[in-house]
Amino acid sequence: MPNVTANGIQIEYDTFGDSSFPALLLIAGNGAQLLFWEVEFCELLVKKGYYVIRFDNRDAGLSTKFEEAGIPDFPAAIKALMAGKPVESAYTLDDMADDAVGLLNALGIEKVHICGASMGGMIAQVIAYRHPKHVLSLTSIMSTTGNPDLPQAKPETIAALLAPAPAERKAFVEHMMNIWRKIWSPGFPFEETRARTFMEKSYDRSYYPQGMARQNIALLANGDRRPSLSTIAVPTLVIHGADDPLIPVEGGKDTAYVIPGAKLLIINGMGHDMPKGVWAQMVDAISKNAVQANL
Repeated sequence: MPNVTANGIQIEYDTFGDSSFPALLLIAGNGAQLLFWEVEFCELLVKKGYYVIRFDNRDAGLSTKFEEAGIPDFPAAIKALMAGKPVESAYTLDDMADDAVGLLNALGIEKVHICGASMGGMIAQVIAYRHPKHVLSLTSIMSTTGNPDLPQAKPETIAALLAPAPAERKAFVEHMMNIWRKIWSPGFPFEETRARTFMEKSYDRSYYPQGMARQNIALLANGDRRPSLSTIAVPTLVIHGADDPLIPVEGGKDTAYVIPGAKLLIINGMGHDMPKGVWAQMVDAISKNAVQANL
């Protein structure tokens, strides 16, 4: 896969479709690599007429690692957050949003539709209000606003996510399978083979839990985005699972409430993942939202 230098770092990326089509940038979540956006999903978007770009965020996959920042002190970050004090982070979601825009600039893309999932949805939100001249439409999937008064994740889900990731391949895959089972969509069959293959590919391409930890701190440090979200003026779609155990559906509802004119799609039976059973509905909704930019 190709890479570019953008915003002072190396960014690994991949593209699908005809570059003359309208560009659609896909942004992965905390610790996730570009592999999160599976090839078949990207190809469905290409069939809708888009030039699809997926990439590794900083500290993930094959993009620049911030090893010199060390492993963050998560308990200290939580303590600061609970006390209403600033959370110290190696970088911010603003930096990660600037990375994405830097990638677009390096590719010569001036205008883009943006779509992010989980933390990737938060980064997409930041791009939309921080770099509005570049954004045609926004889709925020299973994400939230940073509103501290919203319901939080289930304790058992948080515990699974914060458990140390084993270094050995087989143990790592089983660790991640346990997490995936806890966040899986209860309204859809658990896709054991797909999940295991995905985790094996992710491990083989880049095992890097330190990066996920630093991204997590950047997320905590971002705070409440509602004042900035209220300035977004592009067609916006918010997609959320009714049964999300990590970012409860109230996060999606709050996002749609705060962003002017945003449309909300709640998918029954969907958790904090994207089972193949929702792909067609998602792709259709993303495309319909993007078309609104032309009206």
